Amino acid sequence: MSQTKTLKVRVTLFCILVGIVLAMAAVVTDHWAVLSPHLEHHNTTCEAAHFGLWRICTKRIPMDDSKSCGPITLPGEKNCSYFRHFNPGESSEIFEFTTQKEYSISAAAIAIFCIGFAIMGTVGVLLSCGRKRDYLLRPAAMFFAFAGLCIFVSVEVMRQSVKRMIDSEDTVWIEYYYSWSFACACAAFVLLFLGGLALLLFSLPRMPRNPWESCMDAEPEH
Repeated sequence: MSQTKTLKVRVTLFCILVGIVLAMAAVVTDHWAVLSPHLEHHNTTCEAAHFGLWRICTKRIPMDDSKSCGPITLPGEKNCSYFRHFNPGESSEIFEFTTQKEYSISAAAIAIFCIGFAIMGTVGVLLSCGRKRDYLLRPAAMFFAFAGLCIFVSVEVMRQSVKRMIDSEDTVWIEYYYSWSFACACAAFVLLFLGGLALLLFSLPRMPRNPWESCMDAEPEH
């Protein structure tokens, strides 16, 4: 592999590494979406919530003069619980009131596939470090692209889950916005998918320069 192509591969692998870190951060954190309830004028506090793939956290926040709930970073009494279908011993009634079980299980399962593909891609990159093993970069690149697609599907499932929760009559939440865990997942999709495709292109053998030059007759890469 030429020095120019080696540099391109290393830059691409760095971008993919950043994407893996962002995907891990999105999967293990619970700030995908922040929910706000309907507010009454006589209330002095409100109960906002934020949740991720595994658990939901509610926080009772004092209301300010503008009678708005939040931001979620304000101090307040916080209570976190894992979703009941992941931990039957915990209480998470908000998700039992609605039909979010299928959505959250699907989003979490697809996110696990994303991490699995990223691990397999990393193993392929490590094995390709030996001499004459550059061909292992190609399946590794495909694994990274698959990981990006999985995190994208997980993001879309979570987005539909939030929309359905807001539209449901069984919950008190009427407003929402996506938080930093959701942003990490979106950035991870871009870096993993595009990085995987770029790595696949950079790892392909050099094409013949002339029409009469076959691949077998091309100059070997050093």
